[in-house]
Amino acid sequence: MTSTKNMTTGSPLKMIFSFALPLMVGNVFQQLYTLVDSMVVGAKIGLDALAAVGNGEWLNWLILGMIQSIAQGFSIRIAQEFGADDIKKLKKTYATSLILTALCTVGIICFAFAALRPILHMLQTPDKIFPITVTYLSVLFAGIPIVMAYNFGASVLRSFGDSRTPLKAMIAASVCNIILDLLFVIVFHWGVAGAAGATLIGQALSALICFLALKKTEIIRTSGIKHGFNGAIAADLLKLAMPFAFQNIIISAGGLVVQFVINGYGVIYMAGFTATNKLYGILEIAAISYGFALTTYVGQNYGAADIKRIYKGVHIGALMGIATAALIGAAMFFFGRHIVAAFISSDDPQDEFAAIKIAFHYLRIMAAFLPVLYLLHIYRSSLQGLGDTILPMVSGAAELVMRVMTILFLPKLIGSEGLYWAEVLAWAGADVILLSGYYIRMSHIGRLIN
Repeated sequence: MTSTKNMTTGSPLKMIFSFALPLMVGNVFQQLYTLVDSMVVGAKIGLDALAAVGNGEWLNWLILGMIQSIAQGFSIRIAQEFGADDIKKLKKTYATSLILTALCTVGIICFAFAALRPILHMLQTPDKIFPITVTYLSVLFAGIPIVMAYNFGASVLRSFGDSRTPLKAMIAASVCNIILDLLFVIVFHWGVAGAAGATLIGQALSALICFLALKKTEIIRTSGIKHGFNGAIAADLLKLAMPFAFQNIIISAGGLVVQFVINGYGVIYMAGFTATNKLYGILEIAAISYGFALTTYVGQNYGAADIKRIYKGVHIGALMGIATAALIGAAMFFFGRHIVAAFISSDDPQDEFAAIKIAFHYLRIMAAFLPVLYLLHIYRSSLQGLGDTILPMVSGAAELVMRVMTILFLPKLIGSEGLYWAEVLAWAGADVILLSGYYIRMSHIGRLIN
């Protein structure tokens, strides 16, 4: 039987850290295969292929954001019902979420393929990399059902306090992906399509592991779809998930504007920014893990109506986040140049040197302000655990405004240096909304409970 973890009792520090640690390890493996993807593409195929992958990054993130919004939004209610020990309603929610997830998957696939070429044209993608980007994204979008299956399964498991099964799934997916990456790209010479295909096969393996674990989970073993589709529950789940989805769409829109501006600076700039953006995942590994931990922790304790315990856990999570961000940022300052250089290869040494210089400068700026990003994840996830997906959506709008205003106007004042600050200022804009919103929301909930 798959283990569950009740986070309404025990030490908050121990609970949050022990929950987040397996997720961190899993995210390390996930980022490992992402890095291998980029290294293989950049070093074995070239700067054009690396630029093409980077050019499609925000559009892919948009689709992935929709998928994660559905999965995480639905799991918020499951975590709250688990914390309240309302197993009967939990089973109905799980059954409805299964059917609703399948319906949403169909819609996302249709949107992804309809938007692919128009958005790439809108970004003014250079002709030399346009077909490469289309090929890469087409393969990834064909695997949307696989990605949705993994994200839904892992999110439900996390809502039950099980962070170990997603870890096992991610380790298996990472090992599979790395082996297939080397085989498909280096041996079979399938280019970016091979890299994308390797990713999907790895995701399929991780989805299988998660659903086998769910099948063994005692509290939903007898549910499945036999409980049927409940319209009221479906409306409630969509009410949670849709603002979450709009939040990611808004953030992605800002990213697409950034990509549009960067495309105007040429392939070398595109390759340099892509190399650093591939490290973005490493920078926020622990932030995402703390965020997942706090969504579950806050959700369960909100279900149990323990406000003091929520305050204590979020405060501890914030301190842990700041300390972790400082350590990771320091490591990037010392070793970042060597890491980004592994992604970049060119027949022209001057182009290669220029791309590495751009990548490392961008990396240092993000590393210096990493605590800002960690607080964003911690407070956004805590609000989501409370069932509030509106304020996180508003914070996404703040990110959009800051990102777009920075990328459009700052380069006019200080030249290309302004390009590097879009992400950091977007994080700061979101933090203002999230931190103030969290404490106001908690004060309101406390008054209601009292």
